[in-house]
Amino acid sequence: MTLIKNALVVDGSGDVPFAADILLEGDSIARIGPGLSVASDARVIDASGLAAAPGFIDAHGHNDLRVLETPEVLPKLMQGITTEVIGQDGISMAPLPLDRIGEWRAYLSEFNGTSESLPLDYVDTAGYLDRLEAARPSANYCYLLPHGNVRLEAMGLENRAPTASELKAMRNIVRREMEAGCFGLSTGLIYAPCSYAATDELAALCEEVAAFDGMLMIHQRSEADAILDSMREVLEIGRRSGVRLHFSHFKVCGKKNAPKLDAMFELLDRAREEGLDVSLDQYPYVAGSTSLGVALPPWAHDGGVEELARRLSSKAERARMAADIERGIPGWDNFIDFAGFDGIFLTSAVTDANKRFLGKSMDEIAALTGKEPLDVVLDLVLEERNRAGMVDFYGTEDAVVRIMGRPEMCVSSDAVLDEMPHPRAYGAFPRVLGKYARDEKALPLEAAVRKMSGKTAEVLRLERRGLLREGFYADLVLFDPNTVADTATYVDPKRFPSGIRWVLVNGEAAVAEGRYAGGRSGAVLKRK
Repeated sequence: MTLIKNALVVDGSGDVPFAADILLEGDSIARIGPGLSVASDARVIDASGLAAAPGFIDAHGHNDLRVLETPEVLPKLMQGITTEVIGQDGISMAPLPLDRIGEWRAYLSEFNGTSESLPLDYVDTAGYLDRLEAARPSANYCYLLPHGNVRLEAMGLENRAPTASELKAMRNIVRREMEAGCFGLSTGLIYAPCSYAATDELAALCEEVAAFDGMLMIHQRSEADAILDSMREVLEIGRRSGVRLHFSHFKVCGKKNAPKLDAMFELLDRAREEGLDVSLDQYPYVAGSTSLGVALPPWAHDGGVEELARRLSSKAERARMAADIERGIPGWDNFIDFAGFDGIFLTSAVTDANKRFLGKSMDEIAALTGKEPLDVVLDLVLEERNRAGMVDFYGTEDAVVRIMGRPEMCVSSDAVLDEMPHPRAYGAFPRVLGKYARDEKALPLEAAVRKMSGKTAEVLRLERRGLLREGFYADLVLFDPNTVADTATYVDPKRFPSGIRWVLVNGEAAVAEGRYAGGRSGAVLKRK
């Protein structure tokens, strides 16, 4: 039994905060109210000067593999995250047929890091979730079914439409994995093999997801020049399939595309008026982070990593890539165009020879090596076998704030914990509380907390989570609203935030007085 005394309760609903005590019994909240008392042997936490909020829910995480190796995942826990949604962007851990493990490891490294020693012999989602549960994580985890894995099992990595029999096989896989407890389907339409799918394929698979009241969490086909057409495609998938829609890391890339934000919001407004169920998440930064390989045209990835390496070793194929990057391809997000060689920085490398370039821009690496910046990009992707990561600066603060104000918005980190991660890996949630809610007053504290907890729980259909309510699970964060802040920077990203004092997961302390307390009481959550 634990009693939290004298807290400012920010309950996750968006309602005005109020002063109260909170009594926890086992894994649940027993009572909330003034003047509560307990037996002398119970734990009492004095929360004077602290806000008590529901545990934060990261709507978009990438710790699918890392949690099996380091179940505490401190960068997330120390910023108050008690639940993380993994299986993102269509590339993840399961399903994974035994005969595909070797070629899939390279794909996983782009999103989830590498571990050659960790056996990936669980075959399907049920097996992976059993493995995750056995790891005894410190936080709760929700899993999305990755579209790329479905394609891999049914038809490999080829750049083509599925045959009728392959589409039927994919639909069967979706049903099988949704029955295992997936919350929906994820896809990343800038990543092979997901990018090879047409709208018809996605709508067909989403019909199966909708039958389970699941969601489509989608990295849409364009977040730059073609973003309006891209959004229309996503909304059409929702109309045709009946699936609930969720835009991953919603943004607009490239300053030249910033004026499109009003039209993007109009599409969201019309979708809501039409009755479509649409939500989105956002990380609170003007830079993103992903695989450096996405800077290459989609056709370069056809057939997998070995085919990509062969093309990068061909003078003629490299010239073709360079021409496509220079001219652009309709509908393709050209990272070099909207971020520039001076706005793309190397964040992860496997080879010792390239680790010296971590934290440097493509322009800076070019100056150090005497190469052209484009050759730097192509050589890094080749030498790292498509395992190089990058941070790319694409946006404006005005767009961040305006998206943050949307009613559909939830907070996410979209963090990959590589050698030099994006600072969102350590600071996304405290950044919203400190920079945007307290300092810039872009939204009230109670609205910020709702977007980190209650709103996300609604989107995921999580039972008894996301709010501080009697009978709900005891996932809580106690933080100082006057000092909470992100301290991680692009130059020094591995820094825990300030002001997060306690984090409790299912009633057990995972963080106590600002330090990891050893709690391993997380749960694997499954769609009901």
